[in-house]
Amino acid sequence: MIQTQTIVKITDNTGAKVGRVFKILGGSKKRYAEIGEMVVLSVQTAEPRKAVKKKDVVYGVIVRQRKPFRRADGSYVSFDDNAVVLVDKVKKEPRANRVFGPIPRELAVHYQKIVNLAPEVV
Repeated sequence: MIQTQTIVKITDNTGAKVGRVFKILGGSKKRYAEIGEMVVLSVQTAEPRKAVKKKDVVYGVIVRQRKPFRRADGSYVSFDDNAVVLVDKVKKEPRANRVFGPIPRELAVHYQKIVNLAPEVV
């Protein structure tokens, strides 16, 4: 459950490290975002001499959340952190060429490229 003002880890190699969510896409009154939903965030910390700088406004897909989410088989999955992968606004493809950490298999429906870049699919 990600809401506005949530601090998230950016888990790809674009250069951004930490971001703050300030808009959840999908409706004017949408309050929370779950895994697989797009958010707009501001980069809070970034590595020097990389593509993404501090204070940049970027789009991202939530790939991990601390709140347990239910799968169709009845099991629950949760992660240790809230994490986002930066994506292109129009094409919805990842901006990076590497993704760090585990990714849930529910992302394969809409974001197959992110799943292909991930080292581990849970």
